[in-house]
Amino acid sequence: MTRGALLVRLQELQRMPKFQNRDICTISAVLSKDALEKHVEHCERAAGLAPSEPRQAAA
Repeated sequence: MTRGALLVRLQELQRMPKFQNRDICTISAVLSKDALEKHVEHCERAAGLAPSEPRQAAA
């Protein structure tokens, strides 16, 4: 998965109620692609989603 796709997934997670009062995106600027992928997966699990679960883009 590309870094851009990971950032899109992270932005989708940021809008979820679980993370609305937390900043989970800023750290992405200093993370390697592998570390970013692990961060996204961790946030997905914390939100109750299966990691790498396909999501529809907002229209």
